[in-house]
Amino acid sequence: MKRYLHILSILLVVALLCLFPACKKEPVPDTPVTPTDEAYITDSVRYAADHMTVYNFAYPSTDPYGNPVMLSGTITLGDSVTRGRPAKGLVLYNHFTIYRADQCPTRGELSIQKIMARSPLITISADYYGFGITEAQPQAYCISSVNAQSSIDALIAARQLLTDLGYRWEDHLFNSGYSQGGQTAMGVVRLVAKQHPDIHFDCTYAGAGSYDIPATYSQFLLDTIAGMPSTVISVLLAYNHFFHLNIPRDSIFIDPLLSHIDDWVLSKRYTREEIDAFVGSLYVAEYVTPTMLDLQSTLSQRFLSAMQTDNLCQGWTPRPDEPIFLFHNTQDITVPAVNTTNLYHHLTTHGAAHVTLDLDDYGSSPAIPAHETGAIYFLMHSVQSMCQILGIQPWSVF
Repeated sequence: MKRYLHILSILLVVALLCLFPACKKEPVPDTPVTPTDEAYITDSVRYAADHMTVYNFAYPSTDPYGNPVMLSGTITLGDSVTRGRPAKGLVLYNHFTIYRADQCPTRGELSIQKIMARSPLITISADYYGFGITEAQPQAYCISSVNAQSSIDALIAARQLLTDLGYRWEDHLFNSGYSQGGQTAMGVVRLVAKQHPDIHFDCTYAGAGSYDIPATYSQFLLDTIAGMPSTVISVLLAYNHFFHLNIPRDSIFIDPLLSHIDDWVLSKRYTREEIDAFVGSLYVAEYVTPTMLDLQSTLSQRFLSAMQTDNLCQGWTPRPDEPIFLFHNTQDITVPAVNTTNLYHHLTTHGAAHVTLDLDDYGSSPAIPAHETGAIYFLMHSVQSMCQILGIQPWSVF
């Protein structure tokens, strides 16, 4: 059975990669572009080969410090949705980890949106702070409260823009994300529970997210390895910067990473795969200082204290009726499964009555890490669940 799952995973990943060739963009005529202090459409792009139209938009939100800022996002519609044919509902899709500037939704990274465009649903995605029109700023990587705020504000703005553009939809709303997107999706659930009684999701699909950042960091040090070094580096950079820890870089990192952080990580010129290749090792000791490796050191404790303030596994009460689907591949060494078990425990012991947990060995291979294998199964299970809720046949994912 395990061998079958490995082979199936390989075939699924190959199929997924083949779905996303470069597309010819065709401008949509007569698109309103009116810069104001309110949300507005910045441009529209027609993806004829994928039978979808994308509206890029700017919208008011807040930066990581709570100050007003304009952020950017996308609205994606498949050809089955028109002004005369209402959509079945909306999907708030929270994107996974990105580093290169052109990997955000408004710059054309729309792999999941292309899959969703085959459905009768409209997809809404935020770039997050640090990408799109805030590209010049550092990204608030894995700070769920910041990214969740950008997603909720994108949802609110997009609904008004869609109404103004003449689109309609049935009263279905989904919230989804994998990896960093899974963390953001659960950050959205927390934010909605605290501040938005009018927003209700038919279901939230959260896959392999870093919900418990302190536990994740501790796990990496105890295991001595991390599946994607770039994510560890980016978490430390983000928390040091946005939580004003003001710790010198040479107290956190060692060479060769130390001498190349601005180019490799902060320049937004490289992909996650390229950054990991530059680092050249999964062993945490190869790029952080010995002091950082000591969980009891004052330096590590400062980071852990900052991380605790954004821990999704404590400090909030979920709605009792909020349907949530949690997914994790137990072989994952990129985002340890302890994140999902800790979140599940928090949700179910604080009143959440509709939480489904899918925690299983979904396999991996030398060529396909467990984190990526899990992403494929997460996508398939999410699509199947959405279709059951909508009462429609599953659309083709592969």
